[in-house]
Amino acid sequence: MSEKVKPYKDSELNKKQQVAQMFDTISNEYDGLNRVISFGIDVKWRKKVVDIITKSNANRILDIATGTGDLAINLAKTNAKEIIGLDISEGMLEVGRKKIAERKLDHKIKMMLGDSEDLPFEDNSFDAISVAFGVRNFENLEKGLSEILRVLKPNGIFVILETSVPIKTPYKQGYKFYSKYVLPTIGKVCSRDRVAYSYLSESASVFPYGEALNNILREIGFSNVKDLPQTFGVATIYTANK
Repeated sequence: MSEKVKPYKDSELNKKQQVAQMFDTISNEYDGLNRVISFGIDVKWRKKVVDIITKSNANRILDIATGTGDLAINLAKTNAKEIIGLDISEGMLEVGRKKIAERKLDHKIKMMLGDSEDLPFEDNSFDAISVAFGVRNFENLEKGLSEILRVLKPNGIFVILETSVPIKTPYKQGYKFYSKYVLPTIGKVCSRDRVAYSYLSESASVFPYGEALNNILREIGFSNVKDLPQTFGVATIYTANK
């Protein structure tokens, strides 16, 4: 089970409510700051996720924690007929809807407000499900993953893109310095919510990655679980099947 880190330590709201509040607050600045914080490498990681899902020939795709829709928009390049982007933050979804409208993808992508731990879909509904930088924000990781397994079709593919911690020197030390000092500083200087980027850094540092997350996925019931570290291990792509 992952350690539960909340954005606002003095708030009486639960993690789910705090995460929604945080992303509502930073929604308009999120895309720009994300490119700065990741040096734009996140674009390359998302492309790899799209390539994996493209090979599965998915017809109906669910993108959970879709945020402003970056991954959902990229998934529109696949042969899928329907893509649903689901997120707990209405602020992030509104930014995403504007981006989708600008690209004239309204016919293919639908953005929905919803809870990843109580998915409003029937069993065996999707050929592919993706989550990019969202599983560490789940209130209950195991419950969220169980819901994903429930709505995924048999033989369907589940792909996670999430931050991880490098294990080799000097990348491990460099990552710790960057996440502990540089990332929160960027957030304090550039963000409307100074706490948000400290939370994103802290939650990434304690979230299970590599074989630890693989084992959780297997315990939930996923099969063919694999992890593919990216860029010296600062992020990892996980693939699994039902």
